Amino acid sequence: MSTGEPARLAWFKSSYSGNEDGECVEVAATPVAVHVRDSKAPARAQLAFPQAQWAAFVDFATRR
Repeated sequence: MSTGEPARLAWFKSSYSGNEDGECVEVAATPVAVHVRDSKAPARAQLAFPQAQWAAFVDFATRR
């Protein structure tokens, strides 16, 4: 998916992420997509989801 994202993204972790085990994902939002990466390996591959798909995922996950 071509997202047209800027070269630098503002990555952040959820406030629910603990630092004990180091198993976290980071996200960065752009007007076109939400990018997701492994916080332990930020230089590796990233995923990008259209805003609507990410919103549907978050809605589903918060109902569990």
